[in-house]
Amino acid sequence: VANVVSLIRLCLVPVFVVLIMDGHNLMATFVFALAAGTDFVDGYVARSTHSVSRLGRVLDPIVDRVLMISGVICVYLIGQLPLWIIVVIILRDVMMLIGGSILLAKYHIRIPVILIGKAATASLFLGFIGLMLNWPTMSGLGILNVGWLPGFNSEPCSWGIWFVYLGLFLGFISTTYYVTKSLMKAGAVKGDTGD
Repeated sequence: VANVVSLIRLCLVPVFVVLIMDGHNLMATFVFALAAGTDFVDGYVARSTHSVSRLGRVLDPIVDRVLMISGVICVYLIGQLPLWIIVVIILRDVMMLIGGSILLAKYHIRIPVILIGKAATASLFLGFIGLMLNWPTMSGLGILNVGWLPGFNSEPCSWGIWFVYLGLFLGFISTTYYVTKSLMKAGAVKGDTGD
């Protein structure tokens, strides 16, 4: 059942992309919110029914990454995000995917997801929803007069940008943790095997 939920979430991604590219922002926001909001459902179902599977452990983070990347690209394409945010999010996700794959294949290590990592993903998803709705808007802080930092300049912006910034900050903390933990565990495995 948990894997079926993950697959349904995955199937919602192309629906979201088509809707937002056709200019149906409200409906696209609803589909994205449904896919993002049910992120906890598959894990909860798997744990409560004692049906955690190897497929589920791989499928759930893949669905999250696909949803994250499609979300950030689409929000950029509708003109609500600067390019640097997309680059940061995609590079982080690619780095985590490659690093996690190497750890699993070479050292048989899996680093469990931490609460800050989940909070980073939730903040980014919530931020994308706010940016897609683009309502209500608020005045920028007027601290910096640069276009690539919406919210900090004086231009009106969506409330969602602040959740994106929070997600980036939490993502930096969680990535630092994952990298440090991975290096420590890989070093311990190397030491045990004498490699």
